Amino acid sequence: MRIYDIIRKKRDGHELSKEEINFFVEKYSKNEIPDYQASALLMAIYINKMNKQETVYLTEAMMNSGDVIDLSAIKGIKVDKHSTGGVGDKTTIALAPLVASCGAPVAKMSGRGLGHTGGTLDKLEAIPGFSIEMDAEKFINSVNEKNIAVCGQTATIAVADKKMYALRDVTATVDNISLIAASIMCKKLASGSNAILLDVKTGDGAFMKTLDDSFELAKAMVDIGCGMGRETIGMITNMDEPLGFAVGNSLEVIEAIETLKGNGPKDFVMLCETLGAYMLVLAKVCESFEEGKKMIQDAISSGRALEKLKEFIENQGGDKRVVDDYNLLPKSKNIVPIKSPKSGYISKIEAEEIGVSAMILGAGRETKEDELDLSAGIVLQKKVGDYVNEGDVLAYMHYNKEEKFEQAKERFINAYEIVDDKTQPKKLIYGVVTKDEIKKF
Repeated sequence: MRIYDIIRKKRDGHELSKEEINFFVEKYSKNEIPDYQASALLMAIYINKMNKQETVYLTEAMMNSGDVIDLSAIKGIKVDKHSTGGVGDKTTIALAPLVASCGAPVAKMSGRGLGHTGGTLDKLEAIPGFSIEMDAEKFINSVNEKNIAVCGQTATIAVADKKMYALRDVTATVDNISLIAASIMCKKLASGSNAILLDVKTGDGAFMKTLDDSFELAKAMVDIGCGMGRETIGMITNMDEPLGFAVGNSLEVIEAIETLKGNGPKDFVMLCETLGAYMLVLAKVCESFEEGKKMIQDAISSGRALEKLKEFIENQGGDKRVVDDYNLLPKSKNIVPIKSPKSGYISKIEAEEIGVSAMILGAGRETKEDELDLSAGIVLQKKVGDYVNEGDVLAYMHYNKEEKFEQAKERFINAYEIVDDKTQPKKLIYGVVTKDEIKKF
């Protein structure tokens, strides 16, 4: 078998076999295929696309290019949740203890953020002492004993994905549904959970900007998961404005804790209830979405979810007192109000620009080498549909880098559109994708 023949076959629009895809992924992972030939094949895939079966084969080959975690020692049906990312997406910090407190084992491997704000691991590390480093035994024991553990992905998971993504990034072949879906799902499948819930963001602050593309990506990922024997559900959720009010690592931790205390922002609470209910259904803890949603609501109102969060923090070396004392979290020297330049209704908040503004303050990474300021970020006071008078506070900026403030402020102000007529906020949840149907709301 020759890589030349595989490139030519895909260039001419033909379907690749499992053996051909395995050959490419294995040889490229071992540096036995040069970048120029791998680039040619990726471009052929980008132009001619892959069908459902090819995409499953590619995902499986990428998954098997590194370690595949065995979580069979964990009792029960393990459910993982993956978000395609967004601005203010602190969901795991609230959702993992919520679901765990309802009886579903949550064994989650997360990544760090590159871009607008930190990833889940960065946010958790804002908690003093919290460790995301865990060996396999501690990880498995934590889930069996506490029902919850969140750790960093090992460098040896899905080795081919790291090489291929770096190449796609510099050869304009990132935006292909099969390649995106395979890249996401190979890591999720290698992480060992039995079932997967996908939160596919759509809109200005999301990777997928249009609803059609978001549904297509969700369907591709659900097909992969189900095709590889893992029950998988995809949800399409709005990222046209930031999720909740807080954007930035320690600020998002506070908002997640407040949510478990029953004081969360309406949109974030609704997302946690919806995702949580589906996770409980996938874990076979309940039979219906409605039953799952009630269990999630009860876990908040009873205080069980908050207690589970404390247990989770303590088990991973963190100071659980942060739940009742936010002064223990990193704090910025400067907290400055950003005021509205005019009166009217907020018709749009460009989520991506808010994310970039927070990144400029230090809440996100422009390059892998950048060091995060875990205290930096933005706390919104107004959302789409709200009326503001000129001079009303739109948000508070938290920062230490004095020299970055004016640049961040300008990006922030320009992200707001204020008009005379009232605008209704967009819906939060656009639909659900299962192996059997696509249900649009």
